[in-house]
Amino acid sequence: MKTIRLTAAQAMVRYLANQFNEDGETYISGVWAIFGHGNVAGIGEALHGIRHELPTYRGQNEQSMAHAAIAYAKQLRRRRAMAVTSSIGPGALNMVTAAALAHVNRLPVLFIPGDVFANRGPDPVLQQIEDFGDGTMSVNDCFKPVSRYFDRITRPEQLLTALPRAFRTMTDPADCGPVTLAFCQDVQAEAYDYPESFFAKKVWRFRRPEPDVGEFDAAVAALKAAKNPVIVAGGGVHFSGATETLKAFVEKHQIPVVETQAGKSALAWDHSLNFGPVGVTGAESANIVSENADLVIGVGTRFQDFTTGSWALFKNPNRRILALNVQAYDSAKHDAIPLTSDAKVGLEKLSAALGAHAYAAPDAALKAAWFAKADAVTDAPQDSNSLPTDMQVIGAVQRASRDNTVVMCAAGTMPGELHQLWKSKLPLSYHMEYGFSCMGYEVAGGLGIKMAEPDRDVIVMVGDGSYMMMNSELATAVGMGVKITLVITDNRGYGCINRLQMGTGGAEFNNLYAHSNVNPIAIDFVAHTAAMGARSTKVSSIAELEAALDAAREATETTVIVIDTDPYPTTGAGGYWWDVAVPEVSVRSEVNDARARYEAALKERN
Repeated sequence: MKTIRLTAAQAMVRYLANQFNEDGETYISGVWAIFGHGNVAGIGEALHGIRHELPTYRGQNEQSMAHAAIAYAKQLRRRRAMAVTSSIGPGALNMVTAAALAHVNRLPVLFIPGDVFANRGPDPVLQQIEDFGDGTMSVNDCFKPVSRYFDRITRPEQLLTALPRAFRTMTDPADCGPVTLAFCQDVQAEAYDYPESFFAKKVWRFRRPEPDVGEFDAAVAALKAAKNPVIVAGGGVHFSGATETLKAFVEKHQIPVVETQAGKSALAWDHSLNFGPVGVTGAESANIVSENADLVIGVGTRFQDFTTGSWALFKNPNRRILALNVQAYDSAKHDAIPLTSDAKVGLEKLSAALGAHAYAAPDAALKAAWFAKADAVTDAPQDSNSLPTDMQVIGAVQRASRDNTVVMCAAGTMPGELHQLWKSKLPLSYHMEYGFSCMGYEVAGGLGIKMAEPDRDVIVMVGDGSYMMMNSELATAVGMGVKITLVITDNRGYGCINRLQMGTGGAEFNNLYAHSNVNPIAIDFVAHTAAMGARSTKVSSIAELEAALDAAREATETTVIVIDTDPYPTTGAGGYWWDVAVPEVSVRSEVNDARARYEAALKERN
């Protein structure tokens, strides 16, 4: 057996560079890195040696560069991924939030945090957290509950088993998620005689599991017995590449589709059978169809509470759940009829089994009525004496966008309004991180999307609160020449949670700057973003915003547009109940009234 002597770090990066997807592309397309004493000598030297085959990108914060990697993988339907490396201690812990985000959204990313010395010679090493009862533990153990696969590399030869396991996890459609390889820093520098065959080119094929015969027969029987089915399209439709299959299925069988945050854009917004967004942030058209459905067919969805209205939405007393999902854990939720299968394969087989069987589509007037209400709030001219609303901002961005535009967001006010109002024409033109709803994802996520699809126009919608949490990858985008457009809506605080606080009877407290112990802050976002190299401007009206968006589209550099908005108005129409517990005891009459409404809603659900 021929061998080659390499350090463990050199062996790892060489292995990464030789893993490919079925399209002939390297599966790991790059490594995000912030170096420290736990990875600069070993992994840093190894990455330098392979920099022409496996590029290294320098981020500003470990969490945000991981967000960029995750957004990259999501936009490419998990067909490619990135790795992220940090030092030990705070650098590693900064990535735990991002690992959780990837875990919730079933997205691949390879985390390689530096770890303590395996030989324990300098124990405790700088930044080491000592566990008084477990000498094997380090901060990297925090990754265990938020990783689909975790390993700690304490000997060089362990890579021979750890790396294939890592790639199996990231490329498996059911187990897909974050992988953590905690790499002891002394082991990174240790040499070993690795088999040359270990570094041979390997192609990872993305399996398409077919349904079990028994499960399939039960699913077909449920479909044939149904009178008013509805399809809840989730993110799995995109990951499976099943958007055209879904379209063919619903057209043949005349089944209405409603979309989750992750599934939005699976079907064009103006398709006659797309009844819009579903659930808490849903359209009236979608929620009425869902309330009446006797068979709720989830395709690639986790049935999150925002999708189901905390399980109060599906009101038909005869309703059943049919869950088509590649992950058995998801297909068996809430006593569903499970159909564990790839979404594309499952829909094709179901369609063949149903033959010409078709249903009566819902009244098209429901859809028309909803979009009339949506257009009324997005097309409304701004009152010259008031601040624009978020809905008016969305309307302006919509009018300035093109079919190739990707609009993205993650948390705060905008996700709900975008879910209700945005009109997605093409698949993957709507990128929302609402599985974890992680504030601070937006700027870095926009960078990752643009790196994944350089020809797409990427517009990042971000509130002032989320921008303040994590914005530094804007400098990275500028430095890399990766053009994105940011629209910062400044409502001077956390407007979304302030409205939720008011809705549960609470006093306005500690959300908007005006109601906190912080003196009112007038942050100059134009100066701040310009200091990072962006082309920045502030607009005072919807008309100015549209003009600025047109200019941004023609510009060659990253552009930031800031606009002050009113923190109180919402779309008003649509939406659904969401289970947010209200205190049973309060001195405030508003809270007591909210509690009474809450208890009534609980009884209706139960």
